Amino acid sequence: MSRETNRFVKQLKGSPIRNFDAAISDVKDLIRFTMGEPDFDTPDFIKAAAMEALNQNQTHYAPSAGVLETRKEIAKFMERKYGLHYNADTDIILTVGATEAITATMFALMNPGDKVIIQSPAFPQYEYVTLLAGGESVKIDTSETGFLITPEDLKAALDANPETKMIVLTYPNNPTGATYTKEEVEALAEVIKKYDVFVLSDEIYSELTYDGSHTSIAKYIPEQSIVINGTSKSYAMTGWRVGFVAAQSDLIREILKYHQSLVTCGSTPAQTAAGVAFRDGDEATATMKAAYLKRRDILLEGLTAAGLKMNNPDGAFYLFPRIPEQYGNDDWNFCIDLARKAGVGVIPGSAFGESGVGYFRMSYAASDENVIEGCRRIVAFLEELNAK
Repeated sequence: MSRETNRFVKQLKGSPIRNFDAAISDVKDLIRFTMGEPDFDTPDFIKAAAMEALNQNQTHYAPSAGVLETRKEIAKFMERKYGLHYNADTDIILTVGATEAITATMFALMNPGDKVIIQSPAFPQYEYVTLLAGGESVKIDTSETGFLITPEDLKAALDANPETKMIVLTYPNNPTGATYTKEEVEALAEVIKKYDVFVLSDEIYSELTYDGSHTSIAKYIPEQSIVINGTSKSYAMTGWRVGFVAAQSDLIREILKYHQSLVTCGSTPAQTAAGVAFRDGDEATATMKAAYLKRRDILLEGLTAAGLKMNNPDGAFYLFPRIPEQYGNDDWNFCIDLARKAGVGVIPGSAFGESGVGYFRMSYAASDENVIEGCRRIVAFLEELNAK
């Protein structure tokens, strides 16, 4: 056929994370640290809530904005945890995961030619959706600033790009695990409030903050902030696909239109179970977070002693080390060798943008046994590499 398909879609190459994971899937006895997915099962009380919803025949369409009781629980959660005030009727949309929340938000608010400021390295979806919406990504290299955007760099980027419509913040960060302190968030907000821009604040890992508590930028600039969150990471509910958008009602009205055109609504029983997670899930999340912290420390100690250089992540469940100097910046070949020669799967840092080149991402959302054995294998691989 001679007819052209979408020119923006043609430029995409699919998920580099999943593509690499598939490229090493034939390795026998591979220990995978590739996917950002909790190794825990969804807590039983959440599964019981879903089964009860099914037994009560909550199997019909939900409102497009989502099950109202769940939106009410999210509003309570956001106030209890972060001091944010949202009206469940007008300020919150339940989405099919945080990824749909990001897509619906960016398409609803952007026009072709708009620019989006994105820190680098970052989860690739932000750049992909910007492209699909006809926008242009402006990257801020954070590799020399602890993988965080500084107020000075943000101001410089905004001044140099007056067409900017949106700034994407994601913290704790995927792939680096870096996050902002309260003071750092406030300093960024002081810059942003001087410009006519939105902030898409992806806070899906907010409950997995290790030192101190998470501070949402919406606390300081609510009228400019669109907060993304969900159940996947904090409650081990990746397969349930429940996320949400919280923002001022005038923005939510526009995002809801796009959300309706994408999915009509999310899953009713999954949303009902999510409401129970937001209401009663603090203890389950704390248990998982403690396990991640233990695994982080095992890997930090072992891999640092073996010569790898990395920041100490303050949240999420990722390490982002530099690859050994023998590989230069060839993170793809390093990760291939690590998989095929050592039986350990990680993701090349270049999957997360130009500033990730020469690094690799390692998800420690894995069992204690796999973390210990994976660390042993990496150390042995590095010792053999250094002996050559």
